[in-house]
Amino acid sequence: MKGITFAEPAFLYLLLIIPVMIAFYVLKQHNASASLRMPGLYSFSKSGNSFRNYLRHILFAFRIVVLSLLVIILARPHSTDRFQDISTQGIDIILTLDISGSMLARDFKPDRLEASKNVATEFISGRPYDRIGLVVFSGESFTQCPLTTDHAVLINLLRDIQSGMIEDGTAIGMGLATAVNRIKDSEAKSKVVILLTDGINNKGEVAPATAADIAATFGIRVYTIGVGTQGMAPYPVQTPFGIQYQNVPVEIDEAILKEIAQKTGGRYFRATDNDKLVQVYSEIDKLEKSLIDVRQYSRKEEKYLLSGIFAFCLILIEMVIRNTLFKNLT
Repeated sequence: MKGITFAEPAFLYLLLIIPVMIAFYVLKQHNASASLRMPGLYSFSKSGNSFRNYLRHILFAFRIVVLSLLVIILARPHSTDRFQDISTQGIDIILTLDISGSMLARDFKPDRLEASKNVATEFISGRPYDRIGLVVFSGESFTQCPLTTDHAVLINLLRDIQSGMIEDGTAIGMGLATAVNRIKDSEAKSKVVILLTDGINNKGEVAPATAADIAATFGIRVYTIGVGTQGMAPYPVQTPFGIQYQNVPVEIDEAILKEIAQKTGGRYFRATDNDKLVQVYSEIDKLEKSLIDVRQYSRKEEKYLLSGIFAFCLILIEMVIRNTLFKNLT
């Protein structure tokens, strides 16, 4: 069978029983005639066997076919060369996430950082064919996960992110520079950085505009997201009586975020609540649909069902014929 292999090929050795059964059946039929001859029956010898008597051998043929099919079913045939050409999305993306202390503000639920992690997780899950990496920054920056298609590992590393992992502050330029360094050598047709922050650049050795120029040089598109409500937001403050929340002004350097996006051919978005943040990622997802052709091999498909149905039908037919047409001959 072309394009068919067997998961349990050892069972096919059972087919060697078939020739033995046929030989035994032929020998049995040869010895079935009576050895005692009566003189008075000579006149009937020329009558010959009826057509129905010859057809009785079809019952044995049915059994042979059914047995062969059962052996094939036990060997578990399945296809091996089925494939399909599909068009899918496939680009390289670096998520660059601000984890400074201000990301703990409660204008998002449960806070800005957790909301950003949750929405980013959904974004990652919705792009199974992309290589995605993760960079985090506050007063400095580092790569939490390099570009990978193992999204389960990426999501686990994303969930492990906490504010306070590194020196506090907002080094937007350093975060972008680290992301650019991670993706600049990619051979993908589309290279994207999604940078999310809620503050103003106040740390780091690289200015945000300089990092944007470097990104543009390497053909990297940067989408920037400013996270925070308009006006005041409740922010956790440590006091002698524990954590208390105080309203503080929301300050986002929208001018520099817009400049970064403009220089690199991206776009700037402002997210003022959870729903707006979801919409932002959804918009970016729609903008970044770089279609590529992928040839995928499908999963192995079991091929024993048809054999099983055919064998079952033959068994039913054999039972009906045996108990009707050949009832007196078997």
